Amino acid sequence: MRKLKLYLETSVWNFYFADDAPEKQEATLEFFEKVQHGEFDIYISQIVFDEIGRASETKQEQLEHVIERFHPHELDITEDVLTLSEKYIAELALPIRALDDSIHAAVSTVYEMDALISWNLKHLANLRRKERINGVNLLEGYSKRLDIVTPMEVSSDGV
Repeated sequence: MRKLKLYLETSVWNFYFADDAPEKQEATLEFFEKVQHGEFDIYISQIVFDEIGRASETKQEQLEHVIERFHPHELDITEDVLTLSEKYIAELALPIRALDDSIHAAVSTVYEMDALISWNLKHLANLRRKERINGVNLLEGYSKRLDIVTPMEVSSDGV
């Protein structure tokens, strides 16, 4: 059986250190344990580094270190990605303030990831948003459905 190709947006990396949300941190650490054992192929894009760049210097160093430790594949933000991202905003699948999230979704779609992994329950791991994103994807000719789930959903033993 092939490994799942998973795109990890920035919130997943952040919750690696989320002492203030112990349940989500525990689920995130369990997810990364499975990554470490080679159960998934993980991917990111430059937008993850851009978002990390807005954090404090200490937080940036922590996040960059953990990303380096897990060696995700980095996907390019192409013209197709940017065009699809703009469609999400134009079609109200995501609000303009969620531009970075629209890029995460577009990268995941264009590169045909099995899932976008996120703790962002407002803009990404949310049934209504997922339906809107997939609706735009279909209109734009992307037939593979994008699943958007939390680390807990992809790493539980039932999945």
